[in-house]
Amino acid sequence: MKKNTKILISAGALVLGAWLISSCSKNNMPLETVPGVDLNKYEGRWYEIAALPQRYEKGCHCVYAEYTQNPEGYVEVFNYCRKGGPEGKEESVKGKAFPVEGSNNSKLKVQFFWPFRGDYWILELDPDYQHVLVGSPDRESLWILSRTPTLDDAVYNLMVQQAKSKGFPVEQLEKMDQSCYK
Repeated sequence: MKKNTKILISAGALVLGAWLISSCSKNNMPLETVPGVDLNKYEGRWYEIAALPQRYEKGCHCVYAEYTQNPEGYVEVFNYCRKGGPEGKEESVKGKAFPVEGSNNSKLKVQFFWPFRGDYWILELDPDYQHVLVGSPDRESLWILSRTPTLDDAVYNLMVQQAKSKGFPVEQLEKMDQSCYK
């Protein structure tokens, strides 16, 4: 084998190895959820206070979600958003959330388009079910939700710190415009 070919193969193997190690360590960081969630208490409306940017929320204002238990064992999810501004047309999408066996309802798999399902893990939850921190184990999705369109600054800052301590890129959080509910 030529010397240049050996160097190229070695460099490629080194880059691939470094990528694999960084991917594995990123994907394998444990992410703790709350011990359990009472889905009866979780039902109802949750306003998005802040989130990591998601492609499907581009141009959205006044985002909220409605959760309702279905007798067949899953949770119906309706996400709403006003496109283009607080006075924009309200759009919605319907999905299903399936509790992950053994998680005591703290981990759900959410499906908006069959057959794709995403992780919806409840990471922090107010004892009175008034605000919640939800994320995914890959740290690419994060939401701060509240029962009201606004959240006290001290509570918000605490939730941001909790997310940061769990390895989420909180510097990328974007607050949601909820001005249509004021």
